[in-house]
Amino acid sequence: MLIFVVIFQIAKASEYVSILKGEKKAREQSNRINGFLMIAFLVLGLLGAYYCNEVLKDKLDTVSASVQGEGIDNLIWVTLGITGFVCVVTQILLFWFAFKFQEKEGRSAFYFPHNNKLEVIWTVIPAIALTILVAFGLKHWFTITADAPKEAMVVEVTGKQFNWLVRYPGKDAQLGSKKFKYISDVENNPVGQDWADDYNKDDFMASEIHLVVNKPVKFIIGSRDVIHDVGLPQFRMKMDAVPGIPTTLWITPKYTTAEKKQMTGNPDYTYELSCDQMCGAGHFSMRAVIVVETQKEFDEWAAKQKSQYELAHTSATPAAAPATADSTANKAVAMAK
Repeated sequence: MLIFVVIFQIAKASEYVSILKGEKKAREQSNRINGFLMIAFLVLGLLGAYYCNEVLKDKLDTVSASVQGEGIDNLIWVTLGITGFVCVVTQILLFWFAFKFQEKEGRSAFYFPHNNKLEVIWTVIPAIALTILVAFGLKHWFTITADAPKEAMVVEVTGKQFNWLVRYPGKDAQLGSKKFKYISDVENNPVGQDWADDYNKDDFMASEIHLVVNKPVKFIIGSRDVIHDVGLPQFRMKMDAVPGIPTTLWITPKYTTAEKKQMTGNPDYTYELSCDQMCGAGHFSMRAVIVVETQKEFDEWAAKQKSQYELAHTSATPAAAPATADSTANKAVAMAK
């Protein structure tokens, strides 16, 4: 209420001043002030944008961690260059014109309702530029969503509220089939694997994603509930996880996690998978760590993993015979020796 009263009183005071000075003179004075403010806003705005860039540019991870991301980075720089140039030029003209052509004695506005030539120029040129950018964007899109190389490893990523389920094929290099009606967290079958499919017998799941450096990897992406989004910012990739509609993309990691730690000078550096789609109240927790390593390190890690079939069928794995530390049979053997 106090702010409202203050604003109202200022407005009334300005109105009284205008009456005393004359409406025309007051308007000219306001125009001059606004004209200089336009120039000040232009200069301070450009300096502020430059300053923010200088301060924050080192916080950006400007080196793509995937081979495919290099082309996307180049496309981003070209897009920023074109749109940035247009933005700076148009903003300078906009604010300069507001200052230069303010109301003055003896000057009247020029009535300019229509010009076909100008309209063609400012329609055709942006249309051509945007078409070229879209064409290059589609080229990269068709590359990462096309069939992955035959030697590519396969990782299945399934989103659910509110974490990621990651599945790997076993030694047979084939993911088993699954059906949504088989999904059961209680029975250790979070993605609904069909245990009648032999390909499922050696598939295993993990809480983090392990990839092999310089080896293509195909992601098979899905969702158990709502739309999520697999965001791989360091690799310059993202893909929606849609319920009932598997989506795919493939990349080739360039640097191991250890190499990236050295490059950034950050011993705590990690690759990550984050959800880029608002998926509910627990959206903030949709994060998974990605580890990029050598083939040897990956093989050692994979060898330690238990198949999801074993976890879901503990009785199917024969238990080790219990040791009889002081049985009669053991005593007989000892006496024979």
